[in-house]
Amino acid sequence: MSARTSALDTLIFGVDIQSGDVRGDAPSYAVVAFDGEHIDRDVVSYRKLRRLIAREEPSIVATDNVYELAADKDALVHFLRELPSQTKLVQVTGAQRPEPLSRVASRHGVPYGKKPMKEAEAAARLAAGNVGHEVSAFTNTTRVKVSRGRSTGKGGWSADRYTRRIHGAVKKRSREVESDLDGAGLTYEKTVTEKYGGYSSAVFVVEADPHEIPVSTGRAGDVRVEMERERTDGIQFEPLAKRRDHVLVGIDPGTTTAVAIVGIDGEVLDVLSTRTADTAAVIEWIVERGRPFIVAADVRPMPNTVEKIRRSFDAASWIPGTDLPIDEKQHRTREVGYDNDHERDAIAAALFAYDDHEEQFERVARKVPAPIDTGEVIASVVGGESVEAVLDSYREDDGGDDEESPEHSEPERSPEQKRIARLETQVERLKGHVSDLKGTVETKDDRIDELEADLTERRSEERKRVRRKREITRLERETDRLERERDEAHEERDALSEKLDRLKKLWKLDHSNFADIEDEKRDLISVKQIEKFTLDAIERAEESYGLSKGDVIWLRDASGAGPKTAKRLADSRPRVVLKNGGLSDSADEILFEAEIPVGDASEVTIQEIDELAVARESDVEAVIEGWHERAEERRREQNASMVDQVISEHRAGDNEV
Repeated sequence: MSARTSALDTLIFGVDIQSGDVRGDAPSYAVVAFDGEHIDRDVVSYRKLRRLIAREEPSIVATDNVYELAADKDALVHFLRELPSQTKLVQVTGAQRPEPLSRVASRHGVPYGKKPMKEAEAAARLAAGNVGHEVSAFTNTTRVKVSRGRSTGKGGWSADRYTRRIHGAVKKRSREVESDLDGAGLTYEKTVTEKYGGYSSAVFVVEADPHEIPVSTGRAGDVRVEMERERTDGIQFEPLAKRRDHVLVGIDPGTTTAVAIVGIDGEVLDVLSTRTADTAAVIEWIVERGRPFIVAADVRPMPNTVEKIRRSFDAASWIPGTDLPIDEKQHRTREVGYDNDHERDAIAAALFAYDDHEEQFERVARKVPAPIDTGEVIASVVGGESVEAVLDSYREDDGGDDEESPEHSEPERSPEQKRIARLETQVERLKGHVSDLKGTVETKDDRIDELEADLTERRSEERKRVRRKREITRLERETDRLERERDEAHEERDALSEKLDRLKKLWKLDHSNFADIEDEKRDLISVKQIEKFTLDAIERAEESYGLSKGDVIWLRDASGAGPKTAKRLADSRPRVVLKNGGLSDSADEILFEAEIPVGDASEVTIQEIDELAVARESDVEAVIEGWHERAEERRREQNASMVDQVISEHRAGDNEV
């Protein structure tokens, strides 16, 4: 691309992607340089585009979509940061919801073609006509930082002197920067970090763009100066020129207030929804976007808030015959983007108002000659004037026939006088409205103070309630724990009570002299039952009624016991063991060695009483005596066997000799 032309003071670059994708490796761009008269065209790579912008420093880089220049928001911020300080990035198709470039170009009478070079030229021409939104990620505040240019480690001499020298240099450069800012008359805030010998850093937050600050950046010796613009919250879109066209406004009031701006061509120009803005802020937002001549609502009657805004603009009102149904609003706004139902209702109100006046707008537009502002005439006609009267006033302004009719005794006011009178009336109305708004603000401030006091009190009560709830929860848990312990104690008491009853019965059997019973029953003795000759059965009997020395034990099933089980029974030292079935050899041997008498239960008459049993003492004694006789015989046999074994072993020894 050739060097910059000099037909005008400003240069505008129109840019459109030619091939590839910015997310790929090698996108190319169609670039048009436009100075108002001459046009230069070229196709360049992304890197060359950046160098071209840095070299030529155009006032505007215009495109139909900024995300053709950056892959995402972070990349877009990086792109904006590297632009020359006086260069603006402009998206000519709108803000967050851009329109097709062809539609914007047609609306503003700019030549358009589908090829990338034609689109780049259309973008440049639109930006030259102040069409579009400036894209920004930075405020007009710049942060200038003066800091150490090298580490304070070991220097050529002692570390203290080296550190002091660096900090002294930072302090000296900071004072020079401060002097330059004061000399330029700039407003700034200064924050310094003092260290040994001077400053380790000094930060100046300056209310100016970087190109307005007379400070050089970079590193010089021991000091580094850096300059960075402060970020905004997200990506901002600001219109190049505030729209002051005549517009229709649809408003949906409530907790969330929504406002829609529609042009006289029926195009939705902008939409707002807010939960925080008051009526004054909404009016200011509308003023920045046009001159309302119709204010519409989607319900009947018109809400008070909408009526106040309508009166502030001295605009005509539009309300439906009945509240607009939701399905009709959805159908009318189906081709318009919106974020919530409130925006939909505001857009629908404005569009239905446009539909009602569309034929009127077209009739007026056909009668208005080219030099006259069609929107001004339409607004006057909607306000109650006739087309002819409005056009006559324009002709008088242009030096038309000023002769008055002789029938008029007083001279008719000129259009300027009429307009001044209308504006004076509107000013007085706005002053009254401002006064009302100030009163509303004061009332709201008082209400806010009341609510804050109420909120503080409620928070205190809530904290108390939470503490009470926490204490109640703790006490409930403690109650549950104590109830569980109580239930467990009751169960243990019942078990012990049952055991005590059984022990009492046994005690009565063991200690009664049976003096109060028949003579034939005085010979009874208690018998303790064990269901099986196993460790578990022995433990259950021990738990139920205890096993103690001298007990008469009845093994209802004596089979299967091993040495361990027999040893456990022998340790309780019973008086005698009555068995049903045969003992194992190992169990019999252990009981015999422990000198525990064992006899068949069939030799004793046993009577069962619930879980207890009794037998005759005489029968038990007979079993014990019988066991002792058998035991004596068994010992003799064992001794004889031992003697025979010794003799056999002795003879075997002699034979070997």
